[in-house]
Amino acid sequence: MSPLRRRRFAAAVLLAPLLSGCFAANNGGSSSSGAAGGDRLRVALAFPPAEHFSPYGADATLLSRLGVTEGLTRLDANGTAVPALAESWTRENGHSWLFTLRDATFQDGSEVTPKAVAASLTHAAEAKPVPAALSGVRLTAETAGDRKVRITTADADPALPLRMSSPGLAVLSGKAYADGKKAGAGAKDTVDPVGTATGPFELTKVTGTTRASLDRFDDYWGGRAQASGVDARFIADGAARTNALRTGEVDIAEAVPVSQAASLDKKTVHETGTSRTTSLLLNTRKGAFADAGLRAAARQAIDTSALAKGVYEGHADPGKGIFGPALTWAEGKREKPSGRAEAAAPGGRTLNIATYNNRPELPEVAQVLQRQLEKAGFKVELTVRDYARLESDALDGKFDAIVSARNTMLDTGDPVSILASDYTCKGSYNLAQLCDKQADAAVAKAAGKADTAERQDATMAAEAAVLGTDAVVPLVHQRIITGVGTSVQGVTYDPYERALLGTGTRR
Repeated sequence: MSPLRRRRFAAAVLLAPLLSGCFAANNGGSSSSGAAGGDRLRVALAFPPAEHFSPYGADATLLSRLGVTEGLTRLDANGTAVPALAESWTRENGHSWLFTLRDATFQDGSEVTPKAVAASLTHAAEAKPVPAALSGVRLTAETAGDRKVRITTADADPALPLRMSSPGLAVLSGKAYADGKKAGAGAKDTVDPVGTATGPFELTKVTGTTRASLDRFDDYWGGRAQASGVDARFIADGAARTNALRTGEVDIAEAVPVSQAASLDKKTVHETGTSRTTSLLLNTRKGAFADAGLRAAARQAIDTSALAKGVYEGHADPGKGIFGPALTWAEGKREKPSGRAEAAAPGGRTLNIATYNNRPELPEVAQVLQRQLEKAGFKVELTVRDYARLESDALDGKFDAIVSARNTMLDTGDPVSILASDYTCKGSYNLAQLCDKQADAAVAKAAGKADTAERQDATMAAEAAVLGTDAVVPLVHQRIITGVGTSVQGVTYDPYERALLGTGTRR
């Protein structure tokens, strides 16, 4: 065994307890036959790839959940950045961090070197549009000696190690960037994760937006996966996903609708509290909700407890804020919003409220909101589409309001970054079209805090500033239901919804 392979083997042995204990998982006992060969896993996912599996958009989480990609860091169960491709890091000064890489190999056989990591992060930083994790962040990456990468930001970024955990900042080999184009040139399609990532499973074949095949990557630094591969199906219809599990066509079905959970054997139903909040985002730039008084009227008309008990059948908690109970520190620090406008009379104003059907509860939520808002004096029209067909119009502000389910820890692991991307003037995912000086100032203040407790306090003050605009009405804090066959072990139940399959997932 070569010195490099010996170091990798030792690292895998030492890291095994850490990796298996990150989140609640059905680990069971290990099996030597499973490790040597292993059955293929059959998985049904809710969201089809919308951007040819580019890591720079919504498809990034598909890759991380399937165990294809990983970044320099990852999040543990407490939302803390812990080692992934980087085994350690230090903050050199306010703008610069030094990351030390572990011994690892790309799926194309090349080594994970400082040069390769710096080039991959440079591509992400210069991509158009920029990945959500880098919204408002100007970042440069460069080699800094043996196994070291220096990452520098134009503005001080105390949360950079959290940011590096984002699925959108996955590290890929040079072959991922089509035709050897200059970093950042071209569209998202120039990034190809097939055979160029570092995770335990290698993406080998993509069949349109319906299926994908993955094989085990035997040289994974964290040890060989116990499953020999994965056959993934993308099934937007929640009932169809559930039925595929019930009939044995798949081993794992993500995002089982609450209306379908009772139809499954209780042993196959696994509920996880998440950092996902379903909200009504009001278009503050144009239309009816450009009027703060009408936004206040809409907020007052909504009964969130009826949604939690009715639509979600008790599998959710009434919305209290942008950040829900999965962020255990948030509740004790929450501030009451101030400066809200007085409610104005709706006067029969017509609203176009849009949502997507990839999460089957959302159309039903929209229908309940329609009744509540019409009772208050609005007229409401609903638009329901697949998410891939809705996103661009939603970002362009073509609807009066959007019902959306957003995992507040998904993109960066940093709550402040979610506030910046979703609720500031320059935010990249600002469905509410919000541009408010007080909210921007509060978010900027939170972003500058390095001390954990101070940053949390400032985050909740910024949340209160955003809620004070009535640009968003938090509806429910979700729990996610994953359907898992009784023969399957080692599934990762991740509150941040970044991980699902790992080296220990098997049947």
